[in-house]
Amino acid sequence: MYNSIFLNHINQHMLTRHYARLTIKSYIYWIKFYINFNNKQHPTKLNDVDVERFLTYLTVERRVSSSTQAQALNALVFLYKEIIKHPLELTMNFKKSTKQRKLPTVLTQNEMRLLLSNMPPKYALLAKLMYGSGLRLMEAIRLRIQDVDFDHFTLSIWSAKGGKNRRVTLARELKLALEEQILHAEKYYQFDISNKTYAGVKLPFALSNKYPKAPYDVLWHFLFPSNQLSLEPGTNNLRRHHINETTFQKALKRASFVSGIKKRISSHTLRHSFATHLLQRGADIRTIQEQLGHTDIRTTQIYTHVIQAGANGVVSPLSDL
Repeated sequence: MYNSIFLNHINQHMLTRHYARLTIKSYIYWIKFYINFNNKQHPTKLNDVDVERFLTYLTVERRVSSSTQAQALNALVFLYKEIIKHPLELTMNFKKSTKQRKLPTVLTQNEMRLLLSNMPPKYALLAKLMYGSGLRLMEAIRLRIQDVDFDHFTLSIWSAKGGKNRRVTLARELKLALEEQILHAEKYYQFDISNKTYAGVKLPFALSNKYPKAPYDVLWHFLFPSNQLSLEPGTNNLRRHHINETTFQKALKRASFVSGIKKRISSHTLRHSFATHLLQRGADIRTIQEQLGHTDIRTTQIYTHVIQAGANGVVSPLSDL
């Protein structure tokens, strides 16, 4: 996978501990960056001072945001604690980034209606769930059939960012489309379960050990299954994974272009718009925090800045002319 035995070791270490694929990719990116920054010296020959110098470089020379610097720090904390077995000092001295996060891109309700109408049918439901329930892309793609609760109109989100679980609202208008999607997923299940080489669906963490029959239970299968079976990386287990996130991102980009919306739209724009539109409807900031799964209320408060940006209720004097 990588041209480095060391990076492949880190990759395998994280896979066996069930780290999310995107987390593994991010950590290895920063660890590789750190090694190259230090003239390709092995991290065992480097120490806290080298880490401090690298983090300061990211702020001063690369002018990264505080969240990007934090990602790099998390990757190096993991490296020295889990791989090198020599944890970094808690009181490190480096220049912290003061670069503020950009205000998120938010669509108006009319723009959102136009965007959703131009999504290909295959991805329209996924986009509506992300906007209607404030989901991250991977949270939506990883939904399993049993996560949909029509009795209370909620979705269960398990092991999301930070390892947190939560329940979010589900728009009643999506009931019919979701029932059709469940039938679609069940058809794949019936086809797969008749295949003697099928190893069942992959379960998170060690649940397959605790519930050995669960991988073959239809309720554990993905709501948005891939259209083909594949071997699980590093094993001979034949499984059906969920759809690939890049195909959705390409479809969203295309829908954005067709819609003629002059904004930089990403999958996270759907989540940003969900939070902002709830605020505009008078929802409590704490409620929105819970729906989004934010640990810190300050992260959620960015949306109050969005609806106030450049205005704060002030009437322009130009309006009096």
